[in-house]
Amino acid sequence: MDALICVAVWAVTMAMVVASVVWAYRWSHPRANGRLPPGSLGLPLLGETLQFFAPNPTCDISPFVKERINRYGSIFKTSVVGRPVVVTADPELNYYVFQQEGKLFESWYPDTFTEIFGRDNVGSLHGFMYKYLKSLVLRLYGQENLRAVLLDETDRAFRVSLASWAARPSVELKDSISAMIFDLTAKKLISYEPSKSSENLRKNFVAFIRGLISFPVGIPGTAYHECMKGRRNAMKVLKKMMRERMAEPARQCEDFFDVLIEELRREKPVLTEAIALDLMFVLLFASFETTSLALTLGVRLLAENPMVLDALTEEHEAIVRARKECDAALTWAEYKSMTFTSQVTLEIVRLANIVPGIFRKALQDIEFKGYTIPAGWGVMVCPPAVHLNPEIYEDPLAFNPWRWQGKVEITGGTKHFMAFGGGLRFCVGTDLSKVLMATFIHHLVTKYRWKIVKGGNIVRTPGLSFPDGFHVQFFPKN
Repeated sequence: MDALICVAVWAVTMAMVVASVVWAYRWSHPRANGRLPPGSLGLPLLGETLQFFAPNPTCDISPFVKERINRYGSIFKTSVVGRPVVVTADPELNYYVFQQEGKLFESWYPDTFTEIFGRDNVGSLHGFMYKYLKSLVLRLYGQENLRAVLLDETDRAFRVSLASWAARPSVELKDSISAMIFDLTAKKLISYEPSKSSENLRKNFVAFIRGLISFPVGIPGTAYHECMKGRRNAMKVLKKMMRERMAEPARQCEDFFDVLIEELRREKPVLTEAIALDLMFVLLFASFETTSLALTLGVRLLAENPMVLDALTEEHEAIVRARKECDAALTWAEYKSMTFTSQVTLEIVRLANIVPGIFRKALQDIEFKGYTIPAGWGVMVCPPAVHLNPEIYEDPLAFNPWRWQGKVEITGGTKHFMAFGGGLRFCVGTDLSKVLMATFIHHLVTKYRWKIVKGGNIVRTPGLSFPDGFHVQFFPKN
């Protein structure tokens, strides 16, 4: 009897071992109707997720991507958070992916991203619904409203903020810029004013941001757990606000949330409450975080490159001298005249690479340069690998705004520049971001000097952060 039991246990054990070996082999050797790109899918389920999230303390391409480009070329396969992904650093494939959205590819992000941003977030929507939401957002962030309303409000907000910062021994720049832009955009989005609210909404978004691009483990104390907690708290505020506004049928339209409420009240609404809430959440996050990161790195780059700062100051002081009143508000015509500032902005976002990867999913088997991207696989377009390619940009890690001199104005993603995305999903907040950066630079270089007190080191995991802060002291110019 004992012998029979031993044989049975042995047989079951061997069957489990064989099944595991077969499963692991199939994981590492997936079937495809063609030749898969080179690369490794790593360990079963875990893939190469740990390597993907490894910190990188430079502006250069992440070691994860750089090592694989050197080994496999500009198109390779990997697996991140349990999904097979083709990573592309190839400008031709990147452009093809963006241009074929809705035909061969669709917007897609790993399940953990969907949990973070919401299952009805704008990045997960396609076709008519995405275009419909984009048209709504452009009412707020399109050039018409920027010119008529937002430029003046941005100008006033940066004047007040810089003056208050100059009255202090130093400020942590990333946090200070974030707070200013958040207060400005949250007021336009949901009429939020921190001095009049019992909820510290930005605090929840700060917790959210810290774990946004982190290893997805929901254990208390981890960045990902705090991220999800921050999302839940922010969504509670938005849901409460929605209930209150829906209960006021005679409420006047005062902000963008009211625009969405009006859409929900239509006889046959296109929107759902879930989509409206996730849209508000994404807009509140995207409106301030990416721009504040870019500006913080920009100040560091300007401090390290006095020739750029001098040329920038000369352009803005010329604008001030041409005014009838030197302290007048910035005008749209002045903003559009800032040629060198536009070059500086492009160079900052090229080096900042705020978005380390843009995800899409193949809708069918796709052949490209002899490789097959199987239907259902993810595709990660890697902007940093293009922006820092020495074959495209000479001395790519150098901060050189003059490299953009004489170039055609970028109004959409191109093969060699995709800091704001590309194709149908070219970022609707691009013009807002450019206005915010130009306005801040205008008041910074015409009215203030500054010195770095401490910090300023960066880490990419793979998103950009300043782990020890960036503390700066401002001095009014005489």
